[in-house]
Amino acid sequence: MMKDLCNYSLLAHNTFGIDAQCSRFLEYASEEEALQVAEILREQLKSNGQQPYIIIGGGSNLLLTQNYEGIVVHSACKGICRNGNRLVCGSGDLFDDVVAQSIRMGLYGAENLSLIPGDVGASAVQNIGAYGVEAKDLIRSIRAVEIATGHVCMIENTECEYGYRQSRFKKDWKNKYLILSVEYEFSESFVPHLDYGNIRSELEKSGVVNPTAQELRDTIIRIRESKLPDPKVLGNAGSFFMNPIVPRSKYNELAAQYESMPHYDIDADSVKIPAGWMIDQCGWKGKSLGRAGVHDKQALVLVNRGGATGEEIVALCKTIQKDVKAKFGIDIYPEVNVI
Repeated sequence: MMKDLCNYSLLAHNTFGIDAQCSRFLEYASEEEALQVAEILREQLKSNGQQPYIIIGGGSNLLLTQNYEGIVVHSACKGICRNGNRLVCGSGDLFDDVVAQSIRMGLYGAENLSLIPGDVGASAVQNIGAYGVEAKDLIRSIRAVEIATGHVCMIENTECEYGYRQSRFKKDWKNKYLILSVEYEFSESFVPHLDYGNIRSELEKSGVVNPTAQELRDTIIRIRESKLPDPKVLGNAGSFFMNPIVPRSKYNELAAQYESMPHYDIDADSVKIPAGWMIDQCGWKGKSLGRAGVHDKQALVLVNRGGATGEEIVALCKTIQKDVKAKFGIDIYPEVNVI
C-alpha cells in the first residue's frame, strides 16, 4: 500500500544523519502507486502554482539544511529480472545489490561500482561513477511515469545527456519523472578495468594478478571501506565534492608547482584533478569546523561528528571551497544535493 504520511522525519532517509522533517511523505512501490502519487502532485501543483515536492533516493547524496515544507517522494519499487545480458531493476533496489547479483549471474561491467551507496533510481539520475566506470556505461533504458501527464514512458540512454555526475534528470527533467525501473546492459565476457587509482596495487597485496570479477569486487570494497566511513557510525554522504575538470593549460601551470599532483587525462584539452588531493593540500584532512569535519582518511568526505546541522556542514563546504580557490585558482562544487 502506498505510504502517505504527514510531518514525517527524514532521519532514516539521509546518510548524514540529519533529523529534518517534511510536511508530507509519499512512497510508491508499484506502477499503479506511482500513478497515484503523480496525480497527487498534479493536484498540489494546481492549488499552489508551483512544484512543492522533491524526489529522493536512498539519501546517500542528500544534505538537509532545514525542514522541508512540502512533499518528499520516494520509490520502494523492487525486483531484479534478467533478460539475456540485461537486468531490469526496481528503482528502489539498492544499486550495490545489482552489482553483486550481476556477478553471480555471470554478467560483467559493474565491478568497479561496488559498494556505492544509494538506489537504482539515483544511479540513473546522478550517473554515479567510480574507478573509471560510470552508470551511463551500463544503463540502456529507464521506465518512468511523467508526472505532468501520468503517462508511463521508456527513456533511452541517449536521451539523458549523461556527463560527469550529470544528466537531464538533474537539469531540465528535474522532478519531472517518477522512475519505476532501470534496465542495465552487461557483458557476458569479463574484461577487468584495473588502471585507475590503486586497484592494481591492492590486487598485488593479495597476490592476485588476473582477478576474477568477484576478486575485483572484493578489492574495490576493501579500498572503499578503507577510505570511507560507515554512515551508521559517522554521518556522511560519501564524496562530497566533484573532481574538477580543468583546461590542460591550467593543469600544466599547477603541475609546474606541484610535481606530485595526481591527475587523469580526459582528452587532449582537459584534465581531471582530484578535489580530495587539493583539499588535503589545504590542510583540511581530519580537521573540523564546529561539529562538521573532514574525514581523516579521505579529504573528499565531509562528516557529521555528532549533532551537526546541515547549515554547519554547508559552512564547512564553503570554507573549503574558498581555501581551494585561493590556493589553486580552481572552483570545486558539491556533488551532494543540498536542500
